[in-house]
Amino acid sequence: MPASRDPFANPFPEGDPDRRAIWEMLVPRDIDAFMGADWSMVAGDFIASNFTGISGQFQPDPQGFTLAFPTLDAYRAEWLRQATEFGIQRAAGAFAGDPRDGIFAATRLEEIEIDGDAALVRKKFDGRLAKADGGHDRMNWQTLYVCRKDAGRWKIAGFVGYLPHVKD
Repeated sequence: MPASRDPFANPFPEGDPDRRAIWEMLVPRDIDAFMGADWSMVAGDFIASNFTGISGQFQPDPQGFTLAFPTLDAYRAEWLRQATEFGIQRAAGAFAGDPRDGIFAATRLEEIEIDGDAALVRKKFDGRLAKADGGHDRMNWQTLYVCRKDAGRWKIAGFVGYLPHVKD
């Protein structure tokens, strides 16, 4: 039986500052910014020049993928829309308990491939956010991020997201 994990703890050792920095950017900072619908918390985490975001539309066949975010501005607009909608639901009492805990519990980022100043990061979501009405919102997808070291700091250059997630 695998050991339980603390979803709030960075899984990378102190001696691995690159992976630790990427995890901090893509897990706690991203979640907290989303929870507060505060783009300013993550704005500096992106390389705007040539940013590209592809949506897998939750489909296994790449034929259905779309160029959903051809620019960082396009992605920011959708991110803010989703974060604002989530915040409205949260303020209305739609969730049972604090959904932040559920998002952390559903999020796994344990695979980062680094080659020089480039990284391929696998972020997976698999969990449920309990709703006040007894139901739940299912989180089950994954995102592949392309990160680059820019002026000594890891940043997001693009991603392929909203991909189906099959449990390991």
